[in-house]
Amino acid sequence: MDTANQKNNSMTEKEAGAVSAANLAYLGDCVYELLVREYLVRQGCLKPSVEALKYVTAHVQSDVIEKLLPHLTPEEEEAYKRGRNIGHSSIPKRSTVAQYRRATGLEALFGWLHLTGQQERLRELFELAFAEESAETNE
Repeated sequence: MDTANQKNNSMTEKEAGAVSAANLAYLGDCVYELLVREYLVRQGCLKPSVEALKYVTAHVQSDVIEKLLPHLTPEEEEAYKRGRNIGHSSIPKRSTVAQYRRATGLEALFGWLHLTGQQERLRELFELAFAEESAETNE
């Protein structure tokens, strides 16, 4: 591990690549939810726990990754694909298999970015995903 990564306790891309896709998605789910919660609090949302449901469903996350795909680096796309390709035994009633797989891929991507210490990139992608909504809120 290089010195910069040791200092901030991040993994190298190679080390993060050895983490299972399921574990990346597990961590990424939390990272994504934290970004949503922070976004809602910063927006002055009065009921963030209710509003968060508009951001964390599989179909919304599926839409988010579709918006982000053209902006991903090859390494980020690889992390996304690893998560997307996880086999699932159960799918939420309100989403399709394809939506759920894409949502899991998004979570894996966010988990991978977090583990590799790419916090600025996480925020950049999150802001890109919700730029239109942010603009509407600020008008």
